[in-house]
Amino acid sequence: MTDQFNTWQAIQGEVLRRIHARDWPPGHPLPNEVDLAAEFGCARATVNRALRALAEDGILERRRKAGTRVALHPVSRATLDIPIIRQEIEAQGKTHDYTLLSRVTGDHPICGKALHITALHRADGAPFALEDRWISLATVPQATSQPFATHSANEWLLAHVPYTHGDITFSAQPAKASEAEHLKTTPGAPLFITDRTTWDHDRPVTVVRLFYAPGYSIRTTIGERP
Repeated sequence: MTDQFNTWQAIQGEVLRRIHARDWPPGHPLPNEVDLAAEFGCARATVNRALRALAEDGILERRRKAGTRVALHPVSRATLDIPIIRQEIEAQGKTHDYTLLSRVTGDHPICGKALHITALHRADGAPFALEDRWISLATVPQATSQPFATHSANEWLLAHVPYTHGDITFSAQPAKASEAEHLKTTPGAPLFITDRTTWDHDRPVTVVRLFYAPGYSIRTTIGERP
């Protein structure tokens, strides 16, 4: 093997290729990590990282003393990244504009003492998303020094604050009067809404609700890209 397999991502890709090509069909046992490391010319820890990631995605089954095998019923999972709203707008060829609506400190049931930010994102001058965000000051105390007057909390958090996992909910709800005013629509109009909580292990980082203007759509992928 060449040094093209010197990263765990490259090894993960090769394992997936063999699974999709049915070189390793469902239920097939994989070689042990020592043999795979020798084949790929890398450290055993690199192989372990690749196989662990595939097991977390439901592609492989790993059992102590029984080894690793291809799952009989591999799970295809939708992959969602936390978007940077500015980049999402600019990817459409539009100009992003951001307005801070409020910035106060308060108490939140998940975040505890938190910084509460509300902001409006526009695309070519038209309302795109209304952001209602709480940032835990116990987890992210440095947020107190950020004015968020010209740059959004969305972008600052993704650039400066690590997170380990999160949960997200999608819903459609009728616009309340204040939401409709900001998004230039009528009260009662259906809005696409995402509620997201991100965590650093067992500590909350941020809780955010995003209200998108009518016409918004979301796109994701299923499985791995070839």
